[in-house]
Amino acid sequence: MKQAILEITMKVADADRPKAGAIYAKYKPPFLASVPGAKSKDLLLREEDVQVLHGFDSQASAESYLESKLFAKDVVAELTPYLMAPPEIRIYERQ
Repeated sequence: MKQAILEITMKVADADRPKAGAIYAKYKPPFLASVPGAKSKDLLLREEDVQVLHGFDSQASAESYLESKLFAKDVVAELTPYLMAPPEIRIYERQ
């Protein structure tokens, strides 16, 4: 069964990491409950950046999420003030 991982890597100042983490926590439940094909969502706080890994049932579901209101209007709008650079977005498909 194919699955997809949507990886979003963000540069966030140390002082703003708790705020970015709070946004992650706020939107995890609606992501898992309402996004078609959503399987998981994990936060990685690393020294060099912050990553959010989203698990999906397919690459098409991951791509659709990037165009959804939840992502484009809600999550991005709340995260934008804390981003030091544009986020890197990648989708990986695994067998």
